[in-house]
Amino acid sequence: MFDKILIANRGEIACRVIKTARKMGIKTVAVYSDADRDARHVTLADEAVHIGAAPSRESYLQADRIIAACKQTGAQAVHPGYGFLSENEAFARRVEEEGIAFIGPKHYSIAAMGDKIASKRLANDARVNTIPGWNEAIESAERAVAIAKDVGYPVMIKASAGGGGKGLRVAFNDKEAFEGFTSCRNEARNSFGDDRVFIEKFVEEPRHIEIQVLGDNHGNVIYLNERECSIQRRHQKVIEEAPSPFISDATRKAMGEQAVALAKAVKYQSAGTVEFVVGKDQSFYFLEMNTRLQVEHPVTECITGLDLVELMIRVAAGEKLPLTQAQVQRKGWAMECRINAEDPFRNFLPSTGRLVRFAPPTETMWASDTQHLQGVRVDTGVQDGGEIPMYYDSMIAKLIVHGTDRMDAIAKMREALNGFVIRGVSSNIPFQAALLAHPKFQSGDFNTGFITEHYGKGFHAQDVPHDDPDFLVALAAYVYRRALQRAAGISGQMPGHEFAVGEDFVVVLLGEGGHHGSQPASVRDFEVRSGSSAVEIGGKRYEICSKWHMGGARIRGTVNGKAFAAQVERGVGKNPLAIRISHNGTRLDAMVLTARAAQLHALMPYKAPPDMSRYVLSPMPGLLVEVAVQPGQKVQAGERVAVIEAMKMENVLFAAADGVVGKVLANKGESLVVDQPIIEFA
Repeated sequence: MFDKILIANRGEIACRVIKTARKMGIKTVAVYSDADRDARHVTLADEAVHIGAAPSRESYLQADRIIAACKQTGAQAVHPGYGFLSENEAFARRVEEEGIAFIGPKHYSIAAMGDKIASKRLANDARVNTIPGWNEAIESAERAVAIAKDVGYPVMIKASAGGGGKGLRVAFNDKEAFEGFTSCRNEARNSFGDDRVFIEKFVEEPRHIEIQVLGDNHGNVIYLNERECSIQRRHQKVIEEAPSPFISDATRKAMGEQAVALAKAVKYQSAGTVEFVVGKDQSFYFLEMNTRLQVEHPVTECITGLDLVELMIRVAAGEKLPLTQAQVQRKGWAMECRINAEDPFRNFLPSTGRLVRFAPPTETMWASDTQHLQGVRVDTGVQDGGEIPMYYDSMIAKLIVHGTDRMDAIAKMREALNGFVIRGVSSNIPFQAALLAHPKFQSGDFNTGFITEHYGKGFHAQDVPHDDPDFLVALAAYVYRRALQRAAGISGQMPGHEFAVGEDFVVVLLGEGGHHGSQPASVRDFEVRSGSSAVEIGGKRYEICSKWHMGGARIRGTVNGKAFAAQVERGVGKNPLAIRISHNGTRLDAMVLTARAAQLHALMPYKAPPDMSRYVLSPMPGLLVEVAVQPGQKVQAGERVAVIEAMKMENVLFAAADGVVGKVLANKGESLVVDQPIIEFA
């Protein structure tokens, strides 16, 4: 076994590998860029080596510097994590040539699976289902119909040079195939100057399901069940679960056996994932193989009770797999939510900056620990007060739960999200909460088009309906009453003029454009020691009991005897009296006032925000990489004016109306904050 390994990665996956290495008694070496000098993975490792500037191409993608760091520290093996150099055949070969073990597959396996066409050919040879089709150019509509019949309806007719939805038709019968071929060909010729058209099987209501495989260098390969990864946004996975609520035991076995056959065909050693697209009739077809550890590996660890990182290290050290296919378990139900630094209410734009507060829910199971399951686990590479840099991906953490069954896992995940405190940057927690509450998700009735179908026009606050909105109002009144108690207890008050706390309040609901109505609320039977109160609102009674204290970002307790977790912020925005309550993805901003104060507040004029229509504003924090206009230049609506880059995402800004550029207010290379003016029109 190795004495020391280097982790050629950053963030949560580097921290994850360190935990297992520590359990195995192996020393670890971290590498870091300028942006990660104070990152969590650097402090967790036994040693750390600086490898370059903040952009990944100048640090984490520098193979020479990583190999030099291995030699400098005496690391005998490299774990590449995922992303960066993890599936780089040349890097794996270089590492092996330098006499360092690569904790992953051999370079020839990476090469074989990295080429889409070659991997499909290999899959066919290994008798793995691939999407049937005709990959040669089709010369006539009659021939297209004959091929479509042979492949089996429905089929997808697509142009070779297609893109953006052009040159693509789905045909369910001979007539549609004939007409679809003709229109596809014409569209392709007109749009791309290339009229070649292909046909392949159209998978209806497709699901993205992947099989985890594990091989050693003694010829043994097993599969560790499947993961359901169909909840995706722009081809990025959002929620993953294991097992899949959709496939049968027979389909699971067939997919697993085919994945093993493919892994054996490329002499696969280590953990890897074979991805399949699965139709509504449970027909399944090979998509690609990921020759690395997946982001969502924790859900497989939960249901099998295996530490995949440990198994990867043991295989790389030449050990045999410690279990057979018959010994692979499938216990309970696991889910993972990717918590990303992005603003779901601003079209998921990246959100970088300092984590003013970072308090994940209480963990009851941990990475590298396969004994304590049926709980909550948080895999993260950040810490309270840390920075979310603009140079890397947007993941803050992975929230993983393991339940007895699917509904138990959903309930645990919803509760864990309620208790996940992130301040300073925006996160996608409200969106995750909305997905988990959606009846179609809860019933398991979804496919890869789920988010496009239900949130195709973006995500808005009203997309997260709360099952009891009055509870949020009651909680705001309760929190305010607890805060008043502190004021009432201040010493040195004049006898006979002590601060008296009333029981009747008005909760003024806040929103854009001023206040949005109000609700009377009474807080009775208040007990300081137990923290209990009875809040009456809208004819309902909420008996709330909590140990919450002033300044606590998280409030836990019971309401009418049932446990709850929510979040509290006081002094939201520029309003020091505002209280924000967040629960189940819904956010309520309110002021709790006496009846008289509420009357006076209603008379206050609303101060409209300044008119910023003459400005182009930065929609997100990021790096200004291009300013495409100059003062005095005439610009038409829709014309490109600037480009901002953050978290591997480029955002092009366009002029909203015709105009003349007055001033350019920010320079190329400048770091911008949200809503910072870039260009002013005359």
